[in-house]
Amino acid sequence: MSFQPVVPFGGYAGWSFLTRTREAQQEAFEASAAMSRDVAYFEETIGSITRAEDLIADRRLLQVALGAFGLDEDINNKYFLRKVLEDGTLDPEALANRLSDKRYLQLAEAFGFGDFDTPRTVLSDFPSEITSAYKQQQFEIAVGAQNPDMRLAMGLDRALGDIVAADTTEDGRWFLVMGQPPVREVFERALGLPTSVGVLNLDQQLTAFRDKAEAQFGGGEVAQFADPEAREALVRLFLLRSDAIAAPAGTSAGSAALALLQAGSGAAGGLFGLLGR
Repeated sequence: MSFQPVVPFGGYAGWSFLTRTREAQQEAFEASAAMSRDVAYFEETIGSITRAEDLIADRRLLQVALGAFGLDEDINNKYFLRKVLEDGTLDPEALANRLSDKRYLQLAEAFGFGDFDTPRTVLSDFPSEITSAYKQQQFEIAVGAQNPDMRLAMGLDRALGDIVAADTTEDGRWFLVMGQPPVREVFERALGLPTSVGVLNLDQQLTAFRDKAEAQFGGGEVAQFADPEAREALVRLFLLRSDAIAAPAGTSAGSAALALLQAGSGAAGGLFGLLGR
């Protein structure tokens, strides 16, 4: 039986426990026989794959490729995936560029089937690049089976690093946040935005996210989350709001979460204060 991550309780206390034990737990998870076999097969085989159709035809390779980007559930959407990969990313009209979920763009960029005469699969460091992301994503999925909010919080830390480092404008970084469903869900809940904000046009959504961030953190730009303490404050706010939503009104858990939220609202940087910054 493979190792299952341990998440003994929810909320920020559970997050703190997971943070302390994460390295040891992930090592145990990655040591499972099934994980080791899949990783070894991908690393040994992917260098011979030079066409999108060949990747799509090998379900075992495709499982790792999709799993590295959190797209595991698309394993049977073969025509769609082939189109995403073969179109590449250089043409503004390429399918990956037109999809709101930017994980498909990341997938197409990583493999490079539609962008170069020789895809990135032949590069010496490509196998480890994908399998490292795959192992991370699969551990997060396993954590999510115990507590879905913990999976979202773990994914946020990794994704925000890439978003902050992206060569784009501050508006562009907010669009990247809004275009990755797991990241967007964390921001929406942490900032107290309803999911219905998604029906607004993009400019209105951008304004809503930026204004709420300004109110909660004292800054309206994504770049502020390059600071690990700022990311931790965002995670804490997300988990506090999650607890407040999940706990029945009047219970001790719900009251405690609500009190912390009220203590940290209204003043710029309030959440940093809660973290003892």
